[in-house]
Formats: sequence, structure tokens, C-alpha cells
Amino acid sequence: MASQLQRGNLFDDIFREFTPGFFIKPLHGDSLPAASQIKIDVKESDTAYTVNAEVPGVNKEDIHVSIDGGVVTLRAEVKQHDSEASGEKVLRSERYYGSVARSFQLPQEVDQAGAKAKYENGVLLLTLPKKQASGVQRLNIE
Repeated sequence: MASQLQRGNLFDDIFREFTPGFFIKPLHGDSLPAASQIKIDVKESDTAYTVNAEVPGVNKEDIHVSIDGGVVTLRAEVKQHDSEASGEKVLRSERYYGSVARSFQLPQEVDQAGAKAKYENGVLLLTLPKKQASGVQRLNIE
């Protein structure tokens, strides 16, 4: 499946080069990020998962993390507003808004009560403790 995704991206890139007039990019730089642009690293220890996710240019208030069992979803609201002014006359004003999300499955469920998130310098650090499996309990028969 990864090869299909790469092929799709390759064809998209070729199509964009042959038809550059149909794709309008913002004057201030990159367009809205795609879900694949949230790069993640997941590490596992005996007791927890550690996730580093690159989410540059987003305020921490605009990042939302949800956990459902072993599924972690990262969602970011991207807002950019550029403006330049000289005196009373606005010379240029650009803005764009949008959202990007990415979900991934962990091998084991996460203990939501102990999960922690920290955002610093465009990197979201998640510490997700593993949910302790309840051991087999033998019932006494009365």
C-alpha cells in the first residue's frame, strides 16, 4: 500500500509540473500541511509509549490529542494571517485556515489517566503509559 501512496504522490507531482497554472500557492510560502506532513516517531519501553510529532507553526491551543484504547489521533487547526501596512493603507493581506489530522494504532491500549502531552518548539511530545492488563482472576465457587 505504501508503494501506491508513493506512486500517487509521484503522479501528483508530475501533474503539477505540467499544469502549474491550475495550482495557486499562497504568496507567503507553503500551503496547508497534509496529514502525511505530521511526522511522528514512536518509541516503546516496558511501561509506556513515547511519541514525538512535528507540528510546526501551530499554537499549542490549536492542537488536540484524543486517545481511544490504542488509537491516538492528532488534530491541528492551522491558522495563518500575514499583513503589511504602511500608514493607513493596507498594502497586502493574506490568510488561510484549515485543519490537519493523523491517527495511528498502538499495539497495546493506553492508560488515559496517566497520559501527558508537552509542546515545545514545534514538537509535540506525548508520554502514553501502557494500560496494565488485568490478570486472570480465579473465582471461588461457593
